Amino acid sequence: MHVKFDPLCRRHRDRLFTLARYYRTLLRSCARYVALDVGEEVHAAAIVSGLFNTHNSFVRNAVLHMYAACGIAHSAHKVFDGIPLSQKDAADWTALMGSYIRAGVPLNALILFVEMHRESVCVDELTMVTVLNGCSKSGHYVFGVQGHAFLIKTGLNLFVKACNAVMDLYVKCGLIDETRRVFDELKERSVVSWTILLDGAVRLEGLEIAKLVFDQMPERNKVAWTIMIAGYIENGFTMEAFKLLRTVLFDLRFELNFVTLCSWLSASAQSGNLLMGQWMHAYYLKKINGDHDIMISTSLVDMYAKCGRVNDALRVFAMTTPRNVVTWNAMLSGLAMQGKGDILVNMFDQMVREVKPDRVTFTAVLSACSHSGLVDLGRHFFYNLEPIYGIKPSIEHFSCFIDLLGRAGYLDEAKSVIEQMHIPPNEVVLGSLLGACSVHRNVEMGECLMKDLVNLYPHNTQYHVLLSNMYIVAGKRDQAISLRRILKHRGIRKVPGVSSIYIGGQIHQFSAGDISHRQIHEIYLMLDEMIQRLKLAGYVPDVACHLLFGEECVDEWEEKEQALFFHSEKLALSFGLMSTRAGMPLYIFKNLRICLDCHSAMKVASKVYDRKIVIRDRNRFHSFELGSCSCLDYW
Repeated sequence: MHVKFDPLCRRHRDRLFTLARYYRTLLRSCARYVALDVGEEVHAAAIVSGLFNTHNSFVRNAVLHMYAACGIAHSAHKVFDGIPLSQKDAADWTALMGSYIRAGVPLNALILFVEMHRESVCVDELTMVTVLNGCSKSGHYVFGVQGHAFLIKTGLNLFVKACNAVMDLYVKCGLIDETRRVFDELKERSVVSWTILLDGAVRLEGLEIAKLVFDQMPERNKVAWTIMIAGYIENGFTMEAFKLLRTVLFDLRFELNFVTLCSWLSASAQSGNLLMGQWMHAYYLKKINGDHDIMISTSLVDMYAKCGRVNDALRVFAMTTPRNVVTWNAMLSGLAMQGKGDILVNMFDQMVREVKPDRVTFTAVLSACSHSGLVDLGRHFFYNLEPIYGIKPSIEHFSCFIDLLGRAGYLDEAKSVIEQMHIPPNEVVLGSLLGACSVHRNVEMGECLMKDLVNLYPHNTQYHVLLSNMYIVAGKRDQAISLRRILKHRGIRKVPGVSSIYIGGQIHQFSAGDISHRQIHEIYLMLDEMIQRLKLAGYVPDVACHLLFGEECVDEWEEKEQALFFHSEKLALSFGLMSTRAGMPLYIFKNLRICLDCHSAMKVASKVYDRKIVIRDRNRFHSFELGSCSCLDYW
């Protein structure tokens, strides 16, 4: 049958096709520039015009990619579900996976990949890069290894970007040998390949090996220089970091961007390297021309707070406008570490008038309540998290709340909260209550908790130490010695305490009984003099703090007392006293919790030597002045 050609129908189709191409171009621009508001308007216009249907799938695909690029995963998935399977290609699946990863839900991306493979959709290099990135961010090592095997099976391991993603996964999982194996098998190595290997060497092999990798690199990008300098900063090699900085600024004439500065400020915060942090602050002020970047300002607040300069952090915070929730969280977390609960609560009231608090906010709030003994206030915040603020309590919130109750002696209430948790308690939650049992000498509850912790985390030495201490304090010496022998037989040893102090722009580290420092003879002479002065001022060594764990049993009281004097904090303090002018404040950083005896000694030392002594331990800051501590002996 002859069908008559309708020119109007053809013109209509051409018009729709032209309009669809126009919409697709707009949507791609919105995706490129993350212009969500405009993208949503174009999406609405496409629906009204009738273009958003199965006959114009490429408009739907463009909408999907726009939402994915803007990080709106739920909207992207809704559009994705409306596209027929036959009209979805690998780019669509990959875009949706990427949106989940950017939204912080990498597990959903991995589930999508399994579904994609089940539907026999052809997987390309970009898909595998996205999947492996999802494994890196979620810590899903097993899935990542399977992804690596899939690369080899499909021949995608010939592509350098995919292999780089595998290497990045292994670095983040702490597997440097596997990282090097992939690197060695690469037929073509990009500067990114070398940079990932350098990152792994800095993190997992130490700076000496990392320097060898850095020197071997045929080409170095800004990221490589940033990683190497951050490694020096974080490990306390300030002079070496400044040497590389001089090369970057004056020889290579690189401009330090905000990402680089944030990375170095983060390294300064972790290591307590105030000198480097202050230099970066000065560089930033010189370069900003009056335009403050909120990322840098937030990093500065975090750096000053973690270096013990909370007043400097408050000054930077006050000058930061506008402030987002991340800036507020950095300031509140700094106050929490300093134990300034009252100031934090007042600032929280101001915060809720500016921005909406999130999970991190309440972790800081509950932590501050715990370290400041604000039990009733902590209960108020915890039990109103969901009813008032719409936030379901996370494992971090439970951990802080259990710590709060345990410190205050409400052990039965804390145990009841654990039993009613909607998620399984982890080692931090159980360990917090075990620590409280140690403080309040509840051996019976401590033994029950210890059984659970040993079953879940058999190689974590901290909890064995706590139980050993409880046995000693309770007079159960035989049980303490028996526990020590069992653990020694199993090869489990106590994590060594290390204290660091910055003198002359360089970090100096000490462990208990250390003899490795080049000035160790002078340090021990100073230590002897210091202990005598502290004793005359009222310091009495607390021999109950001496642990039987991981060492031969010490029977004599004098030997126990002597072992206390050699704790890493006291060695760092001795070195600080002999290396700085009288009256200068001293800042010490320790990887573990400060013990009761060192805490008592530091209080007396601050009065005897008329010095401000600040110690940042694993949990918080202790600021000792004129014989007292900022924690008011509550930590």
